[in-house]
Formats: sequence, structure tokens, C-alpha cells
Amino acid sequence: MVQTLFGPQEQKKGLFDRLKGALASTKTQLVERIEGITEGKETVDPATLDDLEATLIAADLGVKTARSILANLRARTDRRQFIAAKQLRGEVEQQILEALESDITKRPPVKRPPEGLPEVIFVVGVNGVGKTTSIAKLANLYLAQGRHPLLCAADTFRAAAVEQLEIWAARIGIQMVKQKPGADPSAVVFDSLAAAKKFKDDPVIVDTAGRLHTKHNLMSELEKMCRVASREVAGAPHQVLLVIDATTGQNGLVQARQFTERAGATGIILTKLDGTAKGGVVVAIAQELRLPIQFVGIGENVDDLVPFDPRQFVQSLFES
Repeated sequence: MVQTLFGPQEQKKGLFDRLKGALASTKTQLVERIEGITEGKETVDPATLDDLEATLIAADLGVKTARSILANLRARTDRRQFIAAKQLRGEVEQQILEALESDITKRPPVKRPPEGLPEVIFVVGVNGVGKTTSIAKLANLYLAQGRHPLLCAADTFRAAAVEQLEIWAARIGIQMVKQKPGADPSAVVFDSLAAAKKFKDDPVIVDTAGRLHTKHNLMSELEKMCRVASREVAGAPHQVLLVIDATTGQNGLVQARQFTERAGATGIILTKLDGTAKGGVVVAIAQELRLPIQFVGIGENVDDLVPFDPRQFVQSLFES
């Protein structure tokens, strides 16, 4: 499990700049609009707060989060604790950070495999969100940390998915286990874990069929894969990462709720953060689902998947 967002100081600065670039559209949608609604004003009045609420919702922070922020600000103005207009940006920044960090200490401990056995990571999500590419990027990230990931091509419903994953595996120089199209995905999981235990691969990253959360037969198949994995490695899957396309905004929350209930999603990979002005969905996910965002995609290259850190995210968004 990744513990920090960045490594050496020079790498930290480079990734921070890339994250700022990825959030440029969201910054325009959110931060620059906050500055616009306070322009020419001395203090924050009720009309300003109404405009702020609309701005937060437009940036896809979600109605619940927006109302929570506004309730705090209105309570202060009602107590005649006047907020200078020039301070509003900083006030919103602090409350977004608190929203993202509020549940970190309440999360259950991360599951670990028994000593000498591989960590098993299931990656789930609907078609078109960038799931297979994210798996390759995730494997590359672990490879850079000195681990030896193994890819499990358990999406046997779509031949193109296996081919795409095989190309990625060859490109980054790691092994992949597959079977013929239409094979039982649980059998591929079994074979992958047997290979990982034999050759000391870790982690095993399982690509699952891109399934709609309403397809109950496919969700049942996913549950079966989880049972097979747990028989082979205690506690598996140790992570179930749900891939969500940031450009879908609030629609992604519907998917996340279903996958959390049926597949036991433990964290989020948020893709295409660089292609949307609605990066505020990061806050909505954290507040409404209480699921940690583990990784964010900030570009198309294989190294453009980075572990998510709330403070770095907020700094990247609000820093001038």
C-alpha cells in the first residue's frame, strides 16, 4: 500500500506542478469564480453566499458539501462575525481541506495479506472509465517501488480487454495470467494467485469485466471471484478499487454506492482529472461515500497515476 504522495523533493515539486496543471480547469470553475463574486466588495453578504453556493455546486462538490460549507459561513455572519470578501477564498479552501481530511482517522485499518503471500487488488468499474489503463499505471507505480506486480486478465467477456492488458504488461515488463475468451473469471483469479505464490509476485492486480452496476449477474460473478480469492489468500481481496471517470461528475457517485454495497469497494481511482472542470467531485466522494480516493489520473502517460493526498490536492487547486 502506498503511504505518501511523493518521494524525493525534486520529484515532489515536479508532480505538484503536474497536479496543478491537471486541476487548471477546475480552478477556473471554482477558485476564479469565487474571486469574481467577491470583486468590489468589502464583506461577505447573503447575496455573495448565494452566489458561492451556486459556484460550489457547479464545480461538482455536491449539494450536501456545498450546503455544509455555506451553513458554516452563514452561521458566522449571523453571529456578526463578518468575513472580509478577500478572505472568502481562504475560508473555502480551509473547509474543503477539512472535508477531505475529516474521516481519515475513522477509516478501518488496511487489510494485509499473511506474510509471504501476495496482496490481492481487485479493480472494478463500468466500461469506458479508463479501468484497464489505470491497472497498467497502477502496476507501473508498484514496479517503481521495487515490488513485482502480476496482472490477472479476469475480464474474459471482452477479448479486446485481454489484448489491451497484454500490450501494457509487455510494455512495462511484467507478467500476466490469462485464459481463452469466455473462460470463467474465477478460474483466471485462481490461476493468477497460484502463479503469484509460486513466483513470489506481489501484488496481484485483477482486471474485472467492465460491468454496469445494474447488471446483477455480473455483480454476482464478481462476488464469486472475491470468494475464490479469499480461499487462496486470507483476507483477499485486500483492496477493491473502483475506477470513476472524473468527467462524469455526480453520476459517478451512483456507481460508487452500488459497487460499495455489492463488491465492497474500499477505495477510488479517479481518472481523467486533467480533462474536467468538475474536479470538485473529489470532495463529494469523500463526504458522501466515506470512501478514500487512493489514486488520481492526471494524464495519459503510464506514470500519470499518482497517490492522492488531500492537502496536496487543495494546495494545487488554490495556490496562486
